[in-house]
Amino acid sequence: MSSSFEQMRANVGKLLRGIDRYNPENLATLECYVETQARENAYDLEANLAVLKLYQFNPAYFQTQVTSQILLKALTNLPHTDFTLCKCMIDQTHQEERPIRQILYLGNLLETCHFQSFWTSLEENRELIDGIAGFEDSVRKYTQVKVWMNKYGWTENEEGQIFIFSQEESVKPKNIVEKIDFESVSSIMATSQ
Repeated sequence: MSSSFEQMRANVGKLLRGIDRYNPENLATLECYVETQARENAYDLEANLAVLKLYQFNPAYFQTQVTSQILLKALTNLPHTDFTLCKCMIDQTHQEERPIRQILYLGNLLETCHFQSFWTSLEENRELIDGIAGFEDSVRKYTQVKVWMNKYGWTENEEGQIFIFSQEESVKPKNIVEKIDFESVSSIMATSQ
């Protein structure tokens, strides 16, 4: 990440600490920061939630493109619940708008582990992720972990830690039966005397 991004992150951090977090005059700065996150493959949930909160308070300022970027960035942070949190902050009428509706559909496919359908749908709607650096790589990491978890029965606790069962916990006994005739054993016994 560039030093200009780090400077922007610091400025936005200061902006979000006080009452200015709810000042609609700061919306342009925060929207620019969202676009920078998408371009630089960075992520700042707190800033993104502040944008969505400002949209709730000031519906006239709502930007579909910025909201789409926020949702796509939240998808890159799965399995954390950021996507659901962001989705809940978007008014129902805006959730019906074309790019947002499609992103919500993609998110549902990922959260329910319908990975083949997700990749097919994403391929049909490539324009959704234009400008979102690292989107596919982030989603691949998530899907690979989920596939392994399902395959081997691994579990995840509330804190996001994945428990991998050892082979000893799933050992199944096996009886081995060998059939040996007396002639093959008699020659071995004769040489051992």
